[in-house]
Amino acid sequence: MDNSRMKIFLHLIESNSLTETAAAFGYSISGVSHKMSSLEQELGFPLLTKTKEGFVPSENAKSLIPIMRSRVMWDELLNQEIADIQGVEDSSLTVASYFSVASQWLPEVISRFHRDYPRVHINVVESVWQGISEILTEHRADLGFYSYVPSSNTQWIPLKSVPLVAVVPEDHPLAQKDRVRLEELACETVIMPDHGSDVDVDQLFQNVKLQKPCGVHTTHMQTALGMVEQGMGVTVTNELFTKGLRSHVKVLPLDPPRSISFGVGYPSDCKLSPAAEKFMEYTCSIIRDERMVKTI
Repeated sequence: MDNSRMKIFLHLIESNSLTETAAAFGYSISGVSHKMSSLEQELGFPLLTKTKEGFVPSENAKSLIPIMRSRVMWDELLNQEIADIQGVEDSSLTVASYFSVASQWLPEVISRFHRDYPRVHINVVESVWQGISEILTEHRADLGFYSYVPSSNTQWIPLKSVPLVAVVPEDHPLAQKDRVRLEELACETVIMPDHGSDVDVDQLFQNVKLQKPCGVHTTHMQTALGMVEQGMGVTVTNELFTKGLRSHVKVLPLDPPRSISFGVGYPSDCKLSPAAEKFMEYTCSIIRDERMVKTI
């Protein structure tokens, strides 16, 4: 079975877009449709169902998706291993990351890595903890940058601890303080990203045995910060997110100080590709460098 058609199929169900899939593989839309038709003919049953929401896998296809992803992953790993032996650096690397890490730490890592390995194509996917964990489990990324959670089923290497902070509107009574206790947020409207399921903030309140305050839920921290700026409430986040933050808000350290450990993870059931191993080396060297981190 042709791996290229499996890659197209997997991309199609993940992007839910014929146009995006065609552009990604350099085909016309009709070319993608032809590839899918020929794959279905070879298998003997339909793989896709067209609905109002777009393309969804058929019931028969659902059982094949994990196997296809595994086969594509191992095929890529084999090709990269051969390329590494031959000294050829034509390969690809997908990195999943928190937005804060992607915007503050990864540019330096990617810049130095790309300077030495310009023929490695790097794709960065930004997501929340749950999304990164899922992406790694399904082998849709080689590496993931996120905070440590004991229940994680990935290999995880610590990189750096980052303080947690509260962000309040500049005219809020708490803005007059130098630091804030979590108990002082209990009666505030707390704006929560990740649909109200921020793993780091949830653990923070659990650790001090406080019930998470009620508030407003949104998807992205950038949106939450915009709401804080408009005086809609307060939020708690890691300090990286506040670098270069807009005005009209005040960032307050927590009292007592609290922090989260950021690291890099990868699927525990597979070997890292040569490109991923090299990228990991650059990551550990650069992010753990105190001089680099303090300048961010």
